[in-house]
Amino acid sequence: MAQGKSVDDYIQEGIYGARETLPDERRMFLTSIRERVEFVLLQNQVRESNVYPEIEQSVKKYSDLKMFLNGNMNYRFLSKYIQMADRYKVPYQVVTNKEHNSEYGLVLAHAEAVDKETIKLPKRHADNGAAPSFWERLFRS
Repeated sequence: MAQGKSVDDYIQEGIYGARETLPDERRMFLTSIRERVEFVLLQNQVRESNVYPEIEQSVKKYSDLKMFLNGNMNYRFLSKYIQMADRYKVPYQVVTNKEHNSEYGLVLAHAEAVDKETIKLPKRHADNGAAPSFWERLFRS
């Protein structure tokens, strides 16, 4: 005989909220979990001036992907990925967690588990999306 929730379960849920599986992992991967992740980008990678080609290729290739963006980052860094998501009709969500700022700026995840071994992309560029300083422009050869 299958048992439903007890009165105590409903009271606990009312006080503390619904139980969440793998809460630490969900904070790290911007509400997704590791087994569903296709690729992640660190915040400094999202700040680079160009979109990572692997992200764009994955968005074209898989129709079930969803993009999670770190809402603790400035919108100007996220906008190029939001525009790309709109272009390819990929759902995206900007996730802001005031208690925890994830090291990841972007998480590209499937609806179901894929258990991909390598999800981190190597850093491509030395820029951080900022304009070169006065001294960098002055001494550039």
